Amino acid sequence: MNGILISLEGPDGAGKTTVLQRILPELEKSRYEVLATREPGGVRVAEEIRKIILSTENTEIDSKTELMLFAAARRLHMQTKMLPALAAGKLVLVDRFIDSSVAYQGYGRALGVEPVNWLNEFATDGLKPDLTLYFDIDTDIALERIMRNRADELNRLDLERAEMHRKVRQGYLEIVQHDPERFVTIDASQDIDTVVADTLRAIKKRFFL
Repeated sequence: MNGILISLEGPDGAGKTTVLQRILPELEKSRYEVLATREPGGVRVAEEIRKIILSTENTEIDSKTELMLFAAARRLHMQTKMLPALAAGKLVLVDRFIDSSVAYQGYGRALGVEPVNWLNEFATDGLKPDLTLYFDIDTDIALERIMRNRADELNRLDLERAEMHRKVRQGYLEIVQHDPERFVTIDASQDIDTVVADTLRAIKKRFFL
């Protein structure tokens, strides 16, 4: 593959989706054709799985079912959208990827890192991002943002107890520590313009864009 794969990760409320939208115009000036996508979703069937996972009505979904639904959506998305774009030499930006499952299901749901890593490996054939941007934010601040900005569109994961969100953040911090070459940590508690600038700087530094 000749393309570049960059994932954006972080707890709910970190603002990574907003940052992704803001950095696109600048990255589109580079020598790469840019594709922005998201997980779960990105392609039709995966978007249908997304609706199932995130619906506040689907409270009967247990932790293992949730994990496997994410893996199924990831496989579909990767095979039908991400890999063709990478093969075509594109710069692919994905809002969440493999590390979300480790943080949310491995740590947050306490399923364990090893089984989640195994399932990720199985679903993706070992595909990993060339760079992962981790947007770090204090859990209480993140939860305040969620309630302030997304009151009309809360999903099933947003409604989890604060303790779950704290476990997710701690999981991310440990993931970053174990793979420092792949990750760059962005302080997401800063104002949005500063976060966007830091994000662009990290990408350009890594890939000489």
